[in-house]
Amino acid sequence: MGTPVELVKYEQRFRRAGLPLFIEDFSPTHDIFARATPVLALVFLAEVLGAIELTWSWWQNALAVLAGLAVLVGGFGLLNGMRGRPFWSFPTRFGTPEVAVFVLLPALLPVLSHFQWKQFLGVAAGNLVLIGLVYVVVGYGLIGTTIWGVRRLASELASSVASLIRALPLLLVFSLVLFVNTEMWQVFAGMPIAFIVLSAIAFALLSDLFLVLRLPQELDRIERDAGTGPPLRRIQRLNLSISLVVRQWMQVLVVSAGVGAFFVAFGMLAISEKLYGEWGIQPGAWSYTFELLGHPVLISAALVKVAVGIANFTGLYYSISLMTDATYRTEFLDNVTDELRELFTARAEYLELRSRVLPAES
Repeated sequence: MGTPVELVKYEQRFRRAGLPLFIEDFSPTHDIFARATPVLALVFLAEVLGAIELTWSWWQNALAVLAGLAVLVGGFGLLNGMRGRPFWSFPTRFGTPEVAVFVLLPALLPVLSHFQWKQFLGVAAGNLVLIGLVYVVVGYGLIGTTIWGVRRLASELASSVASLIRALPLLLVFSLVLFVNTEMWQVFAGMPIAFIVLSAIAFALLSDLFLVLRLPQELDRIERDAGTGPPLRRIQRLNLSISLVVRQWMQVLVVSAGVGAFFVAFGMLAISEKLYGEWGIQPGAWSYTFELLGHPVLISAALVKVAVGIANFTGLYYSISLMTDATYRTEFLDNVTDELRELFTARAEYLELRSRVLPAES
């Protein structure tokens, strides 16, 4: 017949896999914000410090903090009463009124204590961003996906290193040419670190965009191959897409880091201080020279910048290859297809069990 306990086990499995939206009736008010209530409560109470003023004496600030605490606790207690809950209880349902109180009530403290309307806008905007982050992180299972990745870090690392070894000959065809190119060194060696980080983010967004455009047909294939259960809803497909994007990030990060480390090591051996001078390249903010096998070896900020730049290009190439090259695509998707097939089967069993258990409860 099945029991509610078995349903909970299925739901826990979906959460651990980073797919909480596979749970039927998954709701932001009940499942997302309610699970994050302790964290939100700590932030809510910490914002009582918005009532203090540095120019006041300690006892005035102490009174302001107590008054602010009374406003926050009293405001939420009043809302609890209006929602039919005990005054001191945590909300079991985090709906629009709770969100409004969480965003606006702490923001009012600077206004009530010293008429700081700019601080009101800053606190309100910060709380709104925090609510959005909680919705994305908890609602789309990013914590579960990350924990899944950490648990499988060894196997994922081995798979990514194997991919790097297979991809390295082709990558070196253009990467080595770029690396020993004077113009490439002049571009990246003179580029501010912030710009290099910005270019890495831009490349990551480009690879994600390409993956998102290709994912629908891949998800159709995976779901068709699984062959069990009703079709996924749009929000569930989005949850699965985000999970696959995070998993791809992990592989691309390992490959990019490996290529970057390779070029740092290769550059230390191949790019001498004499070449720096001939190319007109400054070592950068720091540089160290030491001897290896009786020969001077130079590592510098410029070398690291160029290696990171090449690694960015390589990561973009590899992420696109995961969806276009038959070998890489099969390797990446096959690593997750078996697990997803099991999850689709579990979802079908879960839905069947739920159809039996819920009528029995009612």
